[in-house]
Amino acid sequence: MKQVQAILRPEKLDAVKDVLVDFGIQGMTVIPVEGFGNQLGHTEVYRGVKVEARFVRKVLVMLLVKDAMVPALIEAIRRSASTGEVGDGKIVITDVVDVVRIRTGETGEVSLG
Repeated sequence: MKQVQAILRPEKLDAVKDVLVDFGIQGMTVIPVEGFGNQLGHTEVYRGVKVEARFVRKVLVMLLVKDAMVPALIEAIRRSASTGEVGDGKIVITDVVDVVRIRTGETGEVSLG
């Protein structure tokens, strides 16, 4: 099993969610996050005053998937989240040792569905 974490532009969340649902993903966690990469923040005008925003708002989508799904899923997320501009985000894939469904005690891939 793998955990897929995708850091995305907030305006791309619906497109990515639709792709994940089409893929058969039955659950995900979405967390609003802030940070910076190559964008290094940006300038906003607040009540007529320029304000340097040191962090850029993004969303973090986390999901658990079977190993066989990963390559196609990553490409689908990449295509649906891409604008071609700096700041489109990152996808991180990590190994998962085990998963336990709290309600039933099921473990492993069975607990993903």
